[in-house]
Amino acid sequence: MEFKNITTFLKVAELRNFSKAAEKLGYSQSAVTIQIQQLEHELGVQLFERIGRGAALTEEGQSFVFYANEILGAAEKARDSIRKGRGGAGPQDITGQLRIGSVESVATALLPGLLMRYHEICPGVEIVVQTSGRDELLEKVRSNRLDLFFNLEAKAQYPGMERRLLKKERIIFIAPADEKAAGSWMDSRLRKGKLSAHSISSFPFVLTERGESYRYELERILAESDVELRAQLEIANTETIVHMVEKGFGLSFLPAFSAERAIKAGTVLEAATELPLVYMWLQLFYHKNKWLSPQMEAFLKVTEKYFG
Repeated sequence: MEFKNITTFLKVAELRNFSKAAEKLGYSQSAVTIQIQQLEHELGVQLFERIGRGAALTEEGQSFVFYANEILGAAEKARDSIRKGRGGAGPQDITGQLRIGSVESVATALLPGLLMRYHEICPGVEIVVQTSGRDELLEKVRSNRLDLFFNLEAKAQYPGMERRLLKKERIIFIAPADEKAAGSWMDSRLRKGKLSAHSISSFPFVLTERGESYRYELERILAESDVELRAQLEIANTETIVHMVEKGFGLSFLPAFSAERAIKAGTVLEAATELPLVYMWLQLFYHKNKWLSPQMEAFLKVTEKYFG
């Protein structure tokens, strides 16, 4: 069983397409087909269903994904051990690729600093970042299309996943600092005392999409007071939301780290309310059967130290 055939199998499983895998690996499509056929012959099973232009894993193929990662992981671990035995290996010598997933708010505000720190320590590692919602990120980690992902939510456990709790984050209401930009809707209630649940509902809001953990928590809290919040505008990108608040479009409810720079710059302000304080946890997840490659092991150490 050749390593190159196993590598090709994992790439086809990740991309679910023979031609895309061939392009990514620098092979012809016929070469990829031959390698998969050789692997299927050795294993005595069919690994993929060829449906149109796509390639879907069979049940046997899904099972082999785990073992394929274990085989390549063991080989990489052996190479790493030999390099260390020669005394020449350190974080700066680590190579390979690390595939990171993240919800948008974390990717925008927190990942840049972390990735810069990691790159300083492991400059030879290629980093690929994908942003999406929690459910899609979870599915990609389970199918080995991502190595790990970051999420911001209440403490969570998912079947088959390892979790690292990194940091407790506060979720806050923000309002424009410029009353003229806000226009007629902004009044003294934002600067005097705390807003009640019912008064909050009278303001225009710019919110993240429905289903986002902290928006869901806000709607749950308001529902306890029989208050329904209607968004004037829904935007997935938290940085854009902060800009819209600065321009006076409305209030918002975001992680404090998303609005930190704007608050320091004096373009938005934190609005006090009578609602319970809301906190979410920055969490990192990866598959419990995932072999921790040198680049992934180094990333976990850097991440815990960075947020510790």
